[in-house]
Amino acid sequence: MRPTLDSYLGIHTQALALEAQRTEVLAANLANVDTPNYKARDLDFRAAMATAAAQDGQGGQGVGATLPLMSTQAGDLSGAGTLAQAGAGGVGAAGEAGGTASGAGAIDSSFLKYRVPLAPSLDGNTVDEQLEESAFAANSVRYQATLTFLNIKLRDLLTAISSS
Repeated sequence: MRPTLDSYLGIHTQALALEAQRTEVLAANLANVDTPNYKARDLDFRAAMATAAAQDGQGGQGVGATLPLMSTQAGDLSGAGTLAQAGAGGVGAAGEAGGTASGAGAIDSSFLKYRVPLAPSLDGNTVDEQLEESAFAANSVRYQATLTFLNIKLRDLLTAISSS
C-alpha cells in the first residue's frame, strides 16, 4: 500500500483548517464588540479535532480522550467552564445580533458555541474584548505552529524526493 500525502501530513491539515475557522469566529466577536445583543461565539476546537481525528482513522478516543460532561439543566457550564452549548440557556440563533462570522457556514454548528459571559453588558452584548484578543492571539500562535509543522514535513518530503 502506497502512502498518500494526506496520511503523511497527518492531522495537521485539519488543524490548520479549524484554526482558520476559529480565527474567523473570534474576529467576528471583536468586530461586534459594541453591537447590542451580540452573543460572543467560539469554536470548540478540542471536540472538532477529536472528531477530525476519528474520521481520519487516527483514533480520537485514544490516550487523553475524555468522556462528555452530562448536564442536568440548560444553564450548566461545560467541562471547560466557559462555554455553553448553542441554544442552551435561552440563547439561540434568534438572540444573536449582527449575524455570524463570514464563512461560518463551513463550520459544523455542533462545534460552534456561545461564550458564557463573565460580566455581560447592559445592552446584552457578551463580548469581552480582552478575552477575545487573548483567544485570538493564542489561536494565531497555534496557527503559526501548525504551519511550521506542515512546512517541516513538506521540506522533508522534498528532500527525500530530490535525493533519490
